[in-house]
Amino acid sequence: MISFSRLLSGSNNFGDSLRYNKNTKGAIHGTTNSRGPVVVWNCTKTCNLKCIHCYAGSDHNKYDGELSTEEAMRFIDDLKAFNVPVILISGGEPFMRDDILYLAEYANKQGIRTTFSTNGTLINKKTAQKLKEIGVGYVGISLDGIGENNDKFRGQKGAFDLALRGIENCMSVGQKVGLRFTLNRHNFHELGDIFNLIEEEKIPRTCFYHLVYSGRGSEMVKEDLSHEETRKAIDFITEKVRYFDEKGITKEILTVDNHADGVYLYLKLLKEDPEKAKEVYELLQLNGGNRTGIAIGEVDWFGNVHPDQFTQNYTFGNVKETKFSDIWTNTSDPILGGLKDRKPLLKGRCAKCKWLNICNGNFRARAEAIHEDYWESDPACYLTDQEIGIEG
Repeated sequence: MISFSRLLSGSNNFGDSLRYNKNTKGAIHGTTNSRGPVVVWNCTKTCNLKCIHCYAGSDHNKYDGELSTEEAMRFIDDLKAFNVPVILISGGEPFMRDDILYLAEYANKQGIRTTFSTNGTLINKKTAQKLKEIGVGYVGISLDGIGENNDKFRGQKGAFDLALRGIENCMSVGQKVGLRFTLNRHNFHELGDIFNLIEEEKIPRTCFYHLVYSGRGSEMVKEDLSHEETRKAIDFITEKVRYFDEKGITKEILTVDNHADGVYLYLKLLKEDPEKAKEVYELLQLNGGNRTGIAIGEVDWFGNVHPDQFTQNYTFGNVKETKFSDIWTNTSDPILGGLKDRKPLLKGRCAKCKWLNICNGNFRARAEAIHEDYWESDPACYLTDQEIGIEG
């Protein structure tokens, strides 16, 4: 994640303490040297929707073998012992699990910041109130367009209205909530409308995700933004962050899953404001770029441990059999071990790029999806050869 609000406006939110921390240097098993990773727990594969870009391939079916309540509690106990700072509960749709509020409360009582990634359609007023009462740190609700466009992505008419209701229910009880928006050619033209929605509804946080070719999302490669469209999107996001700052409107705006964004912003600032660019560069160095397999990991519905939620084709162990902490710190697997020290393994443009210290090879899942090689260059890097220093 790259916080445009932090880099451009100097705002300071919880996640910034993990992203821009001096203790990240040398950390190979967590967000910092003293902490474990942020853990995404896809608590169920079952979902009430069927989104066309779902990395988990979720649907309405029930799946045998998902972690039981007791198994989930033991898993959470180990996360506490490993000093994991955040558990992000996702799915499928997490609110399809009957015990999920109980487990979220349990994790929160263990001192782990508990957050949700959800389609928001099941968050009624009672659920929103319970989320607030148990101390959930944040609820991210996915919207991928306005009205019918979002509904097409979600595979259900009325999904937009239900998600917006979920946001409103959270805000009405003071539960921190925000939008998750995955950029692609079908919704690129609605960026302005999304920012209008953010402002009109007083939504405090928005994460703009770059498309990752995983799960059903692997069928959307041709629907990804072109490099030129991506640059236009980042320019627009930059302008809107500055607009909010000038108006004194507090918003947290982030981009996710493409660390070329940080380099692009730095190069832009280098021309406009060299002093600001220097400050941003120092923060990007602290961030360290993509830290899949280091500062973020994923456990799926069956308890399998993966590098991140988009890379479920590589499994390092199962928390039903082995503690997450033991799996995560075992570097014998060539993928997990490689991710913790990936620079010597990178190929193509990534291997030659002069910005490796602030990008770290970007997103490996996209590289493998296109090149069939996990260590090849990320095709979604939209920086030119000249910008990355491999052409005069």
